[in-house]
This record gives sequence, C-alpha cells and structure tokens, in this order.
Amino acid sequence: MTATKATATWTTDRPWRGIMVATALPLREDLSVDLDAYAEHVRGLIDQGCDGVVPNGSLGEYQSLTDDERARVVRTAVAAAGDGARVMPGVAAYGSAESRRWAEQAAEEGCGSVLLLPPNAYRADEPAVRAHFVEVARAGLPVVGYNNPIDTKVDLTPDLLARLHGDGSIVAVKEFSGDVRRAYEIGELAPDLDLLVGADDVLLELSLAGAVGWIAGCPNAFPATCAELYHAAVAGDLDTALPLYKALHPLLRWDSRTEFVQAIKLSMDLVGRRGGPTRPPRVPLSAKDAATVRAATGKAVADGHH
Repeated sequence: MTATKATATWTTDRPWRGIMVATALPLREDLSVDLDAYAEHVRGLIDQGCDGVVPNGSLGEYQSLTDDERARVVRTAVAAAGDGARVMPGVAAYGSAESRRWAEQAAEEGCGSVLLLPPNAYRADEPAVRAHFVEVARAGLPVVGYNNPIDTKVDLTPDLLARLHGDGSIVAVKEFSGDVRRAYEIGELAPDLDLLVGADDVLLELSLAGAVGWIAGCPNAFPATCAELYHAAVAGDLDTALPLYKALHPLLRWDSRTEFVQAIKLSMDLVGRRGGPTRPPRVPLSAKDAATVRAATGKAVADGHH
C-alpha cells in the first residue's frame, strides 16, 4: 500500500497526479468574472492540502467565457498557485487548432499540463479523435485526455485510450464514464497511462483500482476534508476513507449531475467560499435541488468537515 500512495502523489515531473481541483469561477451578481475572488480561492485550495487547480473546465464555465476572460483566468491561476506546474488548464474547443492555441497559451504561462476533451461539436470517429489529440500535443505540454461520453457523445474507450497513449498524445485520462470496471481494462491495455478519478462519486472505487489522481469538484467547498479523503483512499486506508466517503457522498454525487456547477457553487457560498451565480444557459437550481444541497452542506459543516 505504501508504494501505491507514493505513485499517487503530485510531483513536478508528473504534475497531473494528486488532487487537482476543477475550479469553479466566482462571478459577481452582474455575471462579470471576479478574478480577485478566484485568486483567493486558488490560494486557499492549495493552502488546505490540494495539489493544484484545473481552470477553464466545465465547472469553470469555460464555454461562456470570452477569449480574454479565459486567458486571464489561466494567468490568475498561475500567479495564485505560485507555481505554474500546479495548473492544468482545460483547453477544450470546437476546433483542434483553437485547442492547440489554448495549449500553447498554457505553455507560455508555465503550466504543467493541460486537460483535453475529444472533438465535441459532432460524434467524431477514431481517426478524427486521434488526429485531434496529436494536434494539441504538438503544443509541447503533457495532455490529460478527458473521457466524458455522457456530454460529448464521444467515448474514449480503453482500447482507444491505449492507442492515444501509443501515439504519444496523452499521459493520463480523466475517467468520467462512471464505469469503474474500465479501470482494470485500461490498466491491462495501457499500463503506463495514468488513471485519474474524473467523477467525485466514484473516488473510492477508482482509487482502489489504481487511480493516481483526482480531478475534483467537491473540494471547491470542502478542500481539507477532500484532501484527507483522497490520500486515505489511494493509500487503501479504508478505516479512514470509507466513513469520510459515506459522509460526503450526498455532495460528491452532484458532480455527476447536469446541475453540478450550480450545486457546487451553492455549497461554496454556504461555507463562505465565494461561488456566486452561473452564466446562462445555466439557470439557478430548483427550490427542491437547492434545499437538498443546503441540507447536505449544512450536515457536512455540522459534522466538522471543511
């Protein structure tokens, strides 16, 4: 178990490992980006045990940002983190050339890696997917593939991931399919490809199956407890991990729901970490969902989680 824990630790030569928080982006009431609040948020996450941040992912509402906003978010994250290697920007875009430009911007800012979805403007076939990843990898930064077949309709299956890794296009995969059985097939077909937990509510299962990192949503609200949970999970310390996992699961499962951005931002607001509203087309949570998030967040706080 000691060896497993060591391999799941963030290092400068493998900066995609460890607990990397997919950061929510604080917005003001007029829906402008609050970069000062974002910088404070990034510093707080790292101070409380998280290894790094992933700006401009879905949780960061990258689809609704202007190019200038998106670039400034990355620069803000790098400055706040104190080490660009701790920043893994999302570089998803409709075109491969645009994704490569965002990867080049990340390299210019000193980031350690980037997170890349497959083409998602249409249901791309394997040759298109492989060409897309090859193009973005030319920017020179390590690429973490992001498998989210639920939203993109393109499935990075274990055999396709093995081919992408064989192409030299990816160093790791953020696995968000929810099918924990894939962990073992990925390990068989591409043993040197790093498996990263992509959905909060399968953290324990994928950690026990060999994951060496977690691209995480819930730590936006509960960074210290989530860091404790992660380290216990990858170390196989079930006596510590399982009670924490059960306690947080009512919040962790929101990461796999359509309204995950609104839910996580509400939790942030409730615990005093600025989340704020979301930009359209996202709308506020329904009264029922908001009440559920409030209750789960309140119980976590009452139980001493932070």
